[in-house]
Amino acid sequence: MSKISFEDIGSLIVTFDAQEGVQAGQVVKVTGNGTVGPCQQGDAFCGVAGSVKNGAVAVQVDGFVQVAATLPLQLGNVKLAANGTGGVKAAEDGVSALVVDVDEVGGTAVICL
Repeated sequence: MSKISFEDIGSLIVTFDAQEGVQAGQVVKVTGNGTVGPCQQGDAFCGVAGSVKNGAVAVQVDGFVQVAATLPLQLGNVKLAANGTGGVKAAEDGVSALVVDVDEVGGTAVICL
């Protein structure tokens, strides 16, 4: 267990309308005015879905968050895109993010949006 925790630091959460298929924990993209939907492989994402209820979803759009990741991922400032299964992967053209922790066993990363 790490002595360092990035949980919720700088977190900014915004409520959006949720398209069908949005699930907590997955990266999402803007699909319409005030609406987000699931990402396909290679999509740029706007944040990470939180609680989904009554057609609305809380989306973390800033701060540190843990996400599922296709490995390997480099630490530091990198470009990321959706991996098509709710997480992120390294990409040449994508969202700039700061990767501060990679869990190779768990297949997750902590990123700063």
